[in-house]
Amino acid sequence: MKKIAIICMLLVAGKVASAQTMTAKYIKDWERAKEYTKEYLDAMPEDGYALKPTPEIRSFAAQMDHLGDANYLFVSSATGKAKPEGSLEKRADQSKAAVTKGVMESYDFVIAALKGMTDADLAKDVKVFGMDMTAGTAFEKAFEHQTHHRGQTTPYIRMKGATPPKEKLF
Repeated sequence: MKKIAIICMLLVAGKVASAQTMTAKYIKDWERAKEYTKEYLDAMPEDGYALKPTPEIRSFAAQMDHLGDANYLFVSSATGKAKPEGSLEKRADQSKAAVTKGVMESYDFVIAALKGMTDADLAKDVKVFGMDMTAGTAFEKAFEHQTHHRGQTTPYIRMKGATPPKEKLF
């Protein structure tokens, strides 16, 4: 009986030790999203960055810059960490290199913020865009937003005759 109790305790201890925290899960998800977004940025030819499928919508570059700006805004609001000055979308340089650099840096900002947080920090109440929510919810909404705008660029890439990356769920 004593052996069974020890085995059960070891199994439970192993399960607890391997349990993933929410912070660790968010970091892993954002690292995957960064990699996936980079694949989108790489898939679009340089001359496609100015592409606007219709005059009233954003160019490919502006869609990606908007994604990066929102990463900064959501996370700086949720954490109080200062975001870089200015807007990616309003920069004069909208080249592939500049957009890629700016958007990747926005993901680095999110990931660095998460690496400095605990699960208890994610549960704290914050105000984002005038709305009350937890910091964790702000990161979730930021994730949802970047997924939305990255997905919007799929037809842009196809219109330039290129192939968008395959889904990266894991």
